[in-house]
Amino acid sequence: MKYRSRTEIVAMILEAANGGATKTKIMYKAFLSYAQLKEYLSVLIENDLIEYIEGSEYKTTQKGLIFLKMNSEIEELLATPTRNYKTIIN
Repeated sequence: MKYRSRTEIVAMILEAANGGATKTKIMYKAFLSYAQLKEYLSVLIENDLIEYIEGSEYKTTQKGLIFLKMNSEIEELLATPTRNYKTIIN
């Protein structure tokens, strides 16, 4: 697997927790170790991107869903081919 940015990892965690998921499910879907998952979950909870629901489940918050939407829009913009700089200048 290629190296991933923190933003990519956060997006994978939020996608995995969308609708509710256990730590184990999130860990496997995001391809993380348990230690990595614990660190990311604490940061995501502090920033209100994910919440803990009774019954050992985590769920993506509304703020987390907005993050996912914005992240996918940015990825789309970066994936589109750029114009030739000469045509922009002229």
